[in-house]
Amino acid sequence: MTTNNGGLPRKSDVAVVGGGTAGLALATKLKRLGVGSVIVLERENDAGGIPRHCGHYPFGIREYGRLLKGPDYARRNVEAAVDAGVDIKTEVTVTALHPDGRLSLTTPAGKAELQAERVVLCTGAREASRPQRFIGGDRPLGVLSTGALQSMTYLQGMRPFRRPVIIGSELVSFSAIDTCRHLGIRPVAMIEENDRILARRLVQPYLMMRGVALFTKVKNLRILGRRQVEAIEFIDAAGKQQSIEADGAIISGRFRPEAALLHLSHLEVDPGSGGPMIDQFGQCSDPSYYSAGNLLRPAETSGWCWQEGIETAKWIAEDLSRGQPAVVPSVRVQLVDRAIGFSVPQRLSISDRTGGMQKMQIGLNVPVKGYLEAISGGQSISNTWLNSRPVRRVQIRLAPIVQNCSKSPVELSIQRNK
Repeated sequence: MTTNNGGLPRKSDVAVVGGGTAGLALATKLKRLGVGSVIVLERENDAGGIPRHCGHYPFGIREYGRLLKGPDYARRNVEAAVDAGVDIKTEVTVTALHPDGRLSLTTPAGKAELQAERVVLCTGAREASRPQRFIGGDRPLGVLSTGALQSMTYLQGMRPFRRPVIIGSELVSFSAIDTCRHLGIRPVAMIEENDRILARRLVQPYLMMRGVALFTKVKNLRILGRRQVEAIEFIDAAGKQQSIEADGAIISGRFRPEAALLHLSHLEVDPGSGGPMIDQFGQCSDPSYYSAGNLLRPAETSGWCWQEGIETAKWIAEDLSRGQPAVVPSVRVQLVDRAIGFSVPQRLSISDRTGGMQKMQIGLNVPVKGYLEAISGGQSISNTWLNSRPVRRVQIRLAPIVQNCSKSPVELSIQRNK
């Protein structure tokens, strides 16, 4: 891929932290909108993000009108950015976020600083680790995340095991099956702690097609093995002890924002999503900072992140035309029902800015069937019927909430008997 890790400038109109799908789409759109200097800072050797590791379809239908494999899609995104005039710097790690758009960096040449008029955080998400999922047992070789498996398989041509068990049932877990097929690996089972798969049921027949057994509503997961994984042990839905012979375990899904930089910075972090607290324009608590992509919530598709990058670029370009960023009044979105895990955005700016997000995204902790109600100043300002489950894309119209909210917080709750 054509990238540039040469000398860094000291200043930039916009600095994008992260060279994945959202960051590259956003940077490309900014240049096409006439923004002067746009730099993408990517810590890996090549830009392109997670799709570089995904040697399967489908990518690129919305963006390029073609069905592409992940590496080809990532390459197209990088080429589009370079052609638009984006300066991509690889092997550059942002080590600190300072107020007013100042960044501390490490580069192959040493430490550096960059001052940007606007900074956009697009560092993406990562899968929850084995300790974070409280999976017990031994500590043998052969336990990988889906991302690590994709990297080993597609980028290094390595086959870490032959008969693994997939722990998790999100869409990425089904992607792991395709990754395994690339080198003749045959998963023997998929294990899920919930009462059904988290991906939509229409993909479940794929397991039967590939000879992958499914176990749901399992408890007490344990990975067993001395040197290499030997078995996965658990209690099944009927309360019986089960043990599946396997030589590997793929810990799949349960994405979390890659937010280490945030937690060390002055920016407000949303405890629900784990990402930055933003308004309907993607603007963070420091108005010099914006964010887009999977840093904002558990993982969405590349097509979604690409589109979100495009939209956020428009708001940033408009903001730059106003001059120096200014703090504007805003109201908080408060989740008063434990069924709701997070909202994006988490605050609403009350100003003369037009546009912004058309939908609010909601994350659920449990299955919900009822009305999502928004209340501000003691008045109901929005009611939306929901019938959904965790790890599903749930959206509600944002315009009625923005237009009708008072200066008091917007409270979100579920009315189940309305």
